[in-house]
Amino acid sequence: MKSADNPAPAPAQTLNRRSLLGLAGAAALSLVPQRAFAYGQALAKPRALAFYNLHTGEKLRTEFWADGKFIPEALGHINRLLRDHRTNEISAIDPTLLDLLHRLQRRIGTEEAFHVISGYRSPASNSLLRARSGGVANRSLHMSGKAIDIALPGCKLAHLRQAALDLRAGGVGYYPASGFVHVDTGRVRQWT
Repeated sequence: MKSADNPAPAPAQTLNRRSLLGLAGAAALSLVPQRAFAYGQALAKPRALAFYNLHTGEKLRTEFWADGKFIPEALGHINRLLRDHRTNEISAIDPTLLDLLHRLQRRIGTEEAFHVISGYRSPASNSLLRARSGGVANRSLHMSGKAIDIALPGCKLAHLRQAALDLRAGGVGYYPASGFVHVDTGRVRQWT
């Protein structure tokens, strides 16, 4: 029998590996700075882009991502605007390329429309351009909607190039004589 003067001993608490990891995780979370939280919140904000197709004269400003997902209707509008202007063929533009452009726009600090020299390029158009110029890749990422050639009004071409290089998010080609920068979602590389 236990008396009030002699309470039962509390069960021994042992810290096993799992409970130690749990405590360490809780401690680490308490150290996460507010900036990291704010960055996560910024990623959750809607994303928009604006384009001006130099060949067709078409303009588009659209929110392409909201509520944690891409907006199919907006992607359709972007696919149409970035179509092959030579053949009128439309193909899906890689959403990763749109994210890259959005990051590039934020890095430069503008909401101006990207002037589009070339978006999607059909195999026929790519062959035609390749025959005219040695600077066109046989398996160009333009043919899979993973590349775009752009200029940005009010932004020096060299600054646009450097901002794209700083992202380290894919290929960056610099064509100052032709007035554009190429960006793609392929491996990180650069050329002039």
